[in-house]
Amino acid sequence: MHLKDKGDSKEYMMNNTNIEKSRTLRLTQLAVLSAIVLLMAFTPLGYLRVGPLSITFLTVPVVLGALLLGPWEGAVLGAVFGATSFAQCFGMDAFGTALLTINPFYAFILCFVPRILIGIFSGLLLKKLAKTNMNQTLAYTMSALTGVLTNTVFFVGFLIIFYGHTDFLRSFGDSTLAIIGVLVSANAVIEAVVSTIIATALVRVLKVALRKMTV
Repeated sequence: MHLKDKGDSKEYMMNNTNIEKSRTLRLTQLAVLSAIVLLMAFTPLGYLRVGPLSITFLTVPVVLGALLLGPWEGAVLGAVFGATSFAQCFGMDAFGTALLTINPFYAFILCFVPRILIGIFSGLLLKKLAKTNMNQTLAYTMSALTGVLTNTVFFVGFLIIFYGHTDFLRSFGDSTLAIIGVLVSANAVIEAVVSTIIATALVRVLKVALRKMTV
């Protein structure tokens, strides 16, 4: 074997090792964030109950995963979030339990689709913004806010489409606008602001930490 061939072989092995390490690190991060979603979902860390409604901070690890790892990993985390939301419908959350009783299939869609879209939309937006000259922190903030608002908009939208005609949802108001006013009130604003700030701060810190680890 020529010296050049030996060098090429060594470089090929090193590249494979680096790729394998990177893959392992990404899977580890995904597993850790999934565990955080599960922990938050079944402890007071994940939800702030306000009457029949609740403010959720479970969007934070989903957005964080999307910004750190990418939109499809964010979608996986969103699916984990969705699974925990659907589990809450079995007697752990009064609002979700009522929706499940009325129509289980619609409740399933309501729990999963908006959560999966959190990761996809926020991750894709960050990829797009990364190709511009936008300030990095602003790009993180806009992407995080997009993810949080995606959850709110699609959840409320599906809720109105699927359950707007039911007596249960009509008990929140005598018109669609009145119902939306109840569902998207101070709790949605608090959720959006707090989750965006936390996700933006964490992604900045973790990006720096991970960069140092891979050097």
